[in-house]
Amino acid sequence: MTEIAHKSGFVNIIGNPNVGKSTLMNALVGEKLAIITSKVQTTRHRLKGIVNGDNFQIVYSDTPGIVDPHYKLHEYMMKFIDSAMIDADIFLLVTDVDDQFENQKILDRINESGLPIIVIINKIDLSDQKTVVKLMTHWRKQLINAEIIPVSALNNFNIESVFNQILDKLPENPPYFPKDELTDKSQRFFVSEFIREKILLYYQKEIPYSVEVVVETFKEEEKIIRILALIFVARDTQKAIIIGHKGEALKKVGTEARKDIEEFVGKKVYLELSVKVNKDWRDKDLQLRRFGYIQ
Repeated sequence: MTEIAHKSGFVNIIGNPNVGKSTLMNALVGEKLAIITSKVQTTRHRLKGIVNGDNFQIVYSDTPGIVDPHYKLHEYMMKFIDSAMIDADIFLLVTDVDDQFENQKILDRINESGLPIIVIINKIDLSDQKTVVKLMTHWRKQLINAEIIPVSALNNFNIESVFNQILDKLPENPPYFPKDELTDKSQRFFVSEFIREKILLYYQKEIPYSVEVVVETFKEEEKIIRILALIFVARDTQKAIIIGHKGEALKKVGTEARKDIEEFVGKKVYLELSVKVNKDWRDKDLQLRRFGYIQ
């Protein structure tokens, strides 16, 4: 009896902000790994989600949305996209029914790579068949060898078709990660992301984009995990807004984040939040290295 070859590879997700890249990866992985909000720059890091089967391992890689850099932070975020362009085995280019993806440099790199390409047209639940067909025709001209798949990641529609295409195109390789791993990130990383997600949801204007979260202590006891997280802002006025009147705003962030963290770690959590000012951290290499943007 012929032994079935093992397939393994990096499926790297690229696209503009707010087209649903993180929602798509969560749907493909079957777990909430990437935080999701309607704000741009929700995803700042490159985040891997790993799906295993007996004869395959798919390493999905979510990346920040493509932006024009205004800070050093943005420059390093775009470097995560560069690394995803280099080590991909399959490209998932995610767009949606309203997206105007016009980055010709990225399209040329994808075309010239010779790698399998799957274009995902997301959010089709917000459109009509005529528009979707028009978009599929457009993308067939842009990326001649690509598979074009319309989906609604939020509603889990046509996700199985994406998975089947990936599995078909996956190269033969041994697994890159242990078969019981779900991601390459630590629990501390996800704790900080859950907190940052709540800040993105509950605060307006510049506040969410001026914030970074660092888990200072993570002490796992028998029945509870005790966590101290530091919320860094760029200015004193932002600190006052984060804390809110009598600390009510910060308390709301802590309460909601704790619920997500407890669900993620499967244990009771005591979460303490502290807000600190770190002026202009988005333009300081030393701080960006501390926050994990510089490897």
